[in-house]
Order: sequence, then C-alpha cells, then structure tokens
Amino acid sequence: MPADIVSPATRSRMMSGIRGKNTKLELAIRSALHRAGFRFRLHRKDLPGRPDLVFPRYNAVLFVHGCFWHGHECHLFRWPKSREDFWREKIGKNIARDLAQYQALADSGWRVGMIWECALKGKARLPFDEVVDQCSIWLKSGIKTFEVSGHEARPVI
Repeated sequence: MPADIVSPATRSRMMSGIRGKNTKLELAIRSALHRAGFRFRLHRKDLPGRPDLVFPRYNAVLFVHGCFWHGHECHLFRWPKSREDFWREKIGKNIARDLAQYQALADSGWRVGMIWECALKGKARLPFDEVVDQCSIWLKSGIKTFEVSGHEARPVI
C-alpha cells in the first residue's frame, strides 16, 4: 500500500475542510433556481437523506452530489490507491444509503432529482444554464426522478 504524501495531521485538516452541505456547486444551483422563481427549503431534517433542496410546491427534492463521495462512475471518480478496503467499504455504504433514501422519499410521494458534480465541473460538464433549465423543466413536470451528469440530463422513468 503506498504511503500518504502528507502527514496524518495535514490529511485530517484537509478532510475536515470538505463540506457536506452548502458547497459551491450547491450554492450556485440554489442561486440560479431562486432567480428563476423557485422557492425551496434547505436540508430538511425530517426527510430521508436531508435533501439539499426541497420544493414543497412541486413535491420534489434535489440532491447536488459530489462524484467521489457518492461513487458516481464518471471521469471525476477514481478509487483511492491507499486504504483501498476502507474506501470501497465507505463509498459502497454511501451508495447503498443513497439508494435507500431515494426509495424512502419516493415511497413518501416525493419526486427525486440528482445533479452530479461532473455536470458542473470537469471535461464533461454541461453549460450551467442548460443544467438550470433542465432542472426547471423537471420541477414543472410530473416526472418522478431526474438525474443530470456530465454530457447529459435525463428523466429516469
């Protein structure tokens, strides 16, 4: 197993700086959707997974997911070379928890949308306005689930 290139204290400081909510991407999406006239609640604790954006009027929730932490198979995701067993277990649990939370939301009558980091960053990113437009269209539609990732925006039926 390759050694880490930084000290444990430095790694700990770096990892503690990673945000779980109010990320730059989430703030950008929130701002754009608010400008488009959508009103929402943030991180509702009474809903499974504490969705990033909750649109009660549209009975919809929206998650803005980081590709690494949620195991998205895209160009931004790479399995770490150190502590492989730890990371595979951690990210695997994240994926399983996400799926259970999406199902619980759907079972409660919520429509679930996901915006992946790769839709807004990296070589496969989409134009920001296109991502916001696709979200707007989905929110106004009756489509149950929605996903935006690099190079594509699609309803999941």
